Amino acid sequence: MIHPDPAVELQRGSPVPASRPEPAPTPETQTLPLTAQQGLAPADLPIMLGAVGERLRQLAQAPQRAPLLECAEALAQLQEGMAHELRRRRQLELTLFDTQVFLAQARADLAGSRDGARRARHQALHDGLTELPNRRFFGQRLAQAIQEARPEQPAVAVLYLDLDDFKRVNDEHGHAVGDEVLKIAAARLRRAVRASDMVSRIGGDEFACLRATDADPRPLLQLANKLYQAVSAPMTVGALSLQIRPSIGIAVFPFDGACAESLLKSADLAMYTAKRARLGHAFHDTQPGD
Repeated sequence: MIHPDPAVELQRGSPVPASRPEPAPTPETQTLPLTAQQGLAPADLPIMLGAVGERLRQLAQAPQRAPLLECAEALAQLQEGMAHELRRRRQLELTLFDTQVFLAQARADLAGSRDGARRARHQALHDGLTELPNRRFFGQRLAQAIQEARPEQPAVAVLYLDLDDFKRVNDEHGHAVGDEVLKIAAARLRRAVRASDMVSRIGGDEFACLRATDADPRPLLQLANKLYQAVSAPMTVGALSLQIRPSIGIAVFPFDGACAESLLKSADLAMYTAKRARLGHAFHDTQPGD
């Protein structure tokens, strides 16, 4: 920092001696401090400019040459200090830019990691062809529903579906047509259930529906009929018009199984009962001819 008065402390509180110290300096003979060696703070620049301006005003009445040289030296120091500050500012701007780029990349990497984790979890719990929940996910939800069954709503129902004669579709028309049939059936089943229900592809041409219900079988019969009609409607695959009918088995917790695995098995057995007898749907305790 530069002050016209050499008695003032300069450069952050440190006294800077005059370039030509004299016992009793006067405005005509006082000198400007040298500060370029220590560097200039931004606040020092207007002070130094003011000091140089004041010194130049003094020169109007000082014929000796030394003050002119002193001002020239001060201006050179000021120019060097300003150049130093400009270089420092450019470096700070570059550092800030690099930091912003780094932070943007870090945010993108973090978002990518989260998206990757979500995709991996989705793939682990969903069927790749139909995008329905897979057998693993269905088993988890079924176990949770059984655990959360309440006295006022104790029943949890599983409807197990299998597409009749699906093997013939693959054999006669190819697996590409068979895959389209599975996707159409999956979409129809998804639309036929409530938002609180869960439809899953268990594997192959087998699907399952989970519903929390009560002990009254009538709503389950209505749901079974709805699913049956949805899948049985004619399907158009390319130039083909196909009609695929399902067989549906129904099992209810706690009557037909005390855990997810046993309940799913009971529903599977009921589905085979319906398939063998061409019943369309059957409860677990239903036998052909009953």
